[in-house]
Amino acid sequence: MRSRHLGTSGLRVSRLGLGTMTWGRDTSVRDAGALLDAFAAAGGTLVDTAAAYGHGEVERLLGRLIATRRDDLVVATKAGYVLRDHGRVVDTSRKAMLDDLGGSLKRLRVDAVDLWQVHAWGDAPLEETLAAMDHAVSRGMARYVGLSNFIGWQTAQAVTWQRAVPGRVPVASAQVEYSLLARRAEVEILPAVRALGLGFLPWSPLGRGALTGKYRTGVPRGSRGASAHFAWFVEPYLDTRSRSVVEAVQTAAEGLGLTPAQVALLWVRDAPGVTAPLLGARTVEQLQPYLDVEDQSLPAPIVSALDDVSGGPNAGRPEPKEPE
Repeated sequence: MRSRHLGTSGLRVSRLGLGTMTWGRDTSVRDAGALLDAFAAAGGTLVDTAAAYGHGEVERLLGRLIATRRDDLVVATKAGYVLRDHGRVVDTSRKAMLDDLGGSLKRLRVDAVDLWQVHAWGDAPLEETLAAMDHAVSRGMARYVGLSNFIGWQTAQAVTWQRAVPGRVPVASAQVEYSLLARRAEVEILPAVRALGLGFLPWSPLGRGALTGKYRTGVPRGSRGASAHFAWFVEPYLDTRSRSVVEAVQTAAEGLGLTPAQVALLWVRDAPGVTAPLLGARTVEQLQPYLDVEDQSLPAPIVSALDDVSGGPNAGRPEPKEPE
């Protein structure tokens, strides 16, 4: 698998990332191990997790699985989204951030994570959150830092703050949702990423599963959309507008001899500014088709047609050349 620099940083990551949010609940321990084996065998390096996933159990599982291959992986985790009073709350204070990181290192069985991200914008002063990240890097607990689920102005403020004084750790990446069903990142996040030299890690590049086509005729039993804990996550993309995009992806897939999921992934993977989409496959059978299109890309007319049907031209794409 090809790799890309994470923005203008020196960190290189595979151009697909393996997401782990469902591990331990919708993905069994055996399937998680098989997923990591298949991903690594294909040259994948970036594995993304979070202290909040499974209340820490996902990191604990991942820690067991990476023990013999730590040097071959880029391990990314997040902090600041914590369990408190039987619910999750955003707490990006210095104490909460560093407590989360300390717990992550123990569960992952590592001395340092390669990329440490603040999971969401919080009420704590931004400078306090970023100072915790400076501390983590200076103490060798993290190598690079990034942002997750920040909007445009928040991203710009955080990056600018870190650049204002020599010695602060530069922000290396931004992570938000991005797919043919969620193109809001093109309005502010992707322009900020390009202007500020950040890597961009889109989550849910398959539109929370809707772009696979599995919901075209209803909600299948055993799918995320049918589960008690994920139905809310999928439901927004089962509306009429989303269905029209899904049908366009289906048509493109039939013409190209690909699956709808492969088409949706290629559109995101090769979009301007994208470093590595994060795939939340639950089994090797789900993951393998995405690994199989490593050497493929979508024809420009198909990309343009999908742009049009899903929200209009992508301003970040180069202007098409006029025929000579």
